[in-house]
Amino acid sequence: MDLHSLEAFLAVAETGSFSRAGEKLFLTQPAISKRVSNLEQQLATALFDRIGRDVYLTEAGELLKIRATRIVNDIRDAQQTVVQLNEDKVKELCMACSHHIGLHYLGPILKTFSTANPDALLDVRFMESEQAIDALLKREIELALTTIPSPLNRALIGRTLWSDKLHFVVAKDHPLAQKQGKLRLNQLASVRAILPDKFTTTFQIIEQTFQNHHIPLNRVLTVNYLETIKELVKHSLGWSLLPTSLIDDDLYTLEVDRVQLTRNLGIISHRKRTPSRGVRHLMEIAESASKQNK
Repeated sequence: MDLHSLEAFLAVAETGSFSRAGEKLFLTQPAISKRVSNLEQQLATALFDRIGRDVYLTEAGELLKIRATRIVNDIRDAQQTVVQLNEDKVKELCMACSHHIGLHYLGPILKTFSTANPDALLDVRFMESEQAIDALLKREIELALTTIPSPLNRALIGRTLWSDKLHFVVAKDHPLAQKQGKLRLNQLASVRAILPDKFTTTFQIIEQTFQNHHIPLNRVLTVNYLETIKELVKHSLGWSLLPTSLIDDDLYTLEVDRVQLTRNLGIISHRKRTPSRGVRHLMEIAESASKQNK
């Protein structure tokens, strides 16, 4: 089995079409068909059922897809690592970054990286931690700068760079801001909460906190971005949980009895993926930047 045959097989499996696989790999349909046919002959089994214009994986094809994906990814990683190790300059870097880190931390890091590697091709994808983790597991990206969930998938490694203290906040004219002393957590349960999506690490932190105190978290308005949440809170639409970097004079910070929350922000990478020169350099820059901010 050679790399080109496996790539053709995976392209057909992904697109469900020999012609679309050809378009994806910039090959003709006959060239794709020949590569898949050669692979089937080598394995002495059919990998696809062809029913009309539709193409479906056979049981053997399903088994090969899992291993072929791993083989092709490993070969590509090896190629990229060897090429970059033999060069003085970083060639490319594909990474993900959360919107929050992009707004508050990424700029100086990328500036330093780009200055040192002016010819490097940068592919920065902005996504939340859950999407970034999925992309890392599929090896679509090399690393992610994002919130580090707990627990983290065993296939991944997380390096904490920033510890983000989280604060319960409301608008200054919100009824909760008028109460004296520390609040109890159950006093928040009957008031609308404005929180990130339920699949985000930040939401899971607050949900787990309420569950630990056996208090239901019912009245929740979910909003994608923390910056948008802040604006809604400012207009007295509910309470929320926001990091220190977003707290300003427009917000009132609530003290909640026996509750202090933080989240960890940093770098997540794949445990079994050899880091490229670009990944190692960005990690060094990010770690240096985090030390300067402490």
